[in-house]
Amino acid sequence: MSNCAIILAGGEGKRMKSDKPKTLSEVLGKPMLLWVMSALKKAGIDDICVVKGYKKECIEDYLSTLEFEVESVYQAERLGTGHAVMMAEDFLGRHDGNVVILNGDAPFMSAETIKNSLEQHIKASCAATVISAKVDEPAGYGRIVRDENGNLKAIVEHKDAGEETLKIDEVNSGAYWFDCRLLLSVLGRIQNNNKAGEYYLPDTIKLLLSDGKTVGAYTAECSDAVLGANDPAQLEELNEIAKAKGYTC
Repeated sequence: MSNCAIILAGGEGKRMKSDKPKTLSEVLGKPMLLWVMSALKKAGIDDICVVKGYKKECIEDYLSTLEFEVESVYQAERLGTGHAVMMAEDFLGRHDGNVVILNGDAPFMSAETIKNSLEQHIKASCAATVISAKVDEPAGYGRIVRDENGNLKAIVEHKDAGEETLKIDEVNSGAYWFDCRLLLSVLGRIQNNNKAGEYYLPDTIKLLLSDGKTVGAYTAECSDAVLGANDPAQLEELNEIAKAKGYTC
């Protein structure tokens, strides 16, 4: 069985005030995309597919400079995270192991978290495992609701959460492990009947649960795993955190 990774890197990042894809914005002089790829390599995951979108030629040019090979696919229309993964269906179809799906603009997802979440995912024979984090300020994040056995019961978006759910400080990082075959079994069943007309990756979790599959949640060692940047101020904050904590790419 071979494990692999898909990195979502199609975003424009309009608020970044940059003429390049958001994932090429730099933390300590290195693109956020490289931070994510480096964590995967350190975790022993070498088979990587990057989903490119906005200014795809910039991503292609950057990938061509790397000392290791990375596959890429093009998402011509940005129709949600689920749609982005659909673009990598052929890549998924060549694998019979597990796939980790990561955001290309979350530079502090560590190799330790990637490895340990995979270990739990396999040990518990899960169809999917959501990587979560406990944060002091959970507002805006999807909440992780667990059952009495600690397995995932639901991911509830902040806007849909009731009073009790809003008290939960464990949130969805937007990173997931999936059994490749089981992910492919539900990917085509995602609907886009929402206001944005988009296909959302968390809907695969709902489908797997409705199919009676076991879905787990692994709490990241550090809450920084959920951090990303949507504007220059947040990017500067990531740089400050990296300096203060001695993070390296």
